[in-house]
Amino acid sequence: MAKLSQDELLAQFETLTLIELSEFVKAFEEKFDVKAAAPVAVAAGGAAAAVEAEPEQDEFDVVLLGAGEKKIQVIKVVRELTSLGLKEAKDLVDGAPKPVLEKVAKEAADKAAESLKAAGASVEVK
Repeated sequence: MAKLSQDELLAQFETLTLIELSEFVKAFEEKFDVKAAAPVAVAAGGAAAAVEAEPEQDEFDVVLLGAGEKKIQVIKVVRELTSLGLKEAKDLVDGAPKPVLEKVAKEAADKAAESLKAAGASVEVK
């Protein structure tokens, strides 16, 4: 097999789809027992930039910042949103700021935040 120059290799990489390039990188890592890092991504050119794009956040935390004036109502809502008992929910509300829900979908986080705000609590979705 003839040895390819760096320019010829780059020309070959340009013709690959992202899926083919990803499969090549995996096969390369397995064959040589290495982990591909930035140099391989740079060699892949513009295709690697799309692969390295930061993924959109899909998990959110609902953090109770304060109970406000209607602490009992907030405790009730916390109990509805979680499987906590009365004492645990009260401790969570008393110990604010604390997370009420962790790693939930955007819709669930928004609904929980609305419920807590309706009860008089101050809430943050992270």
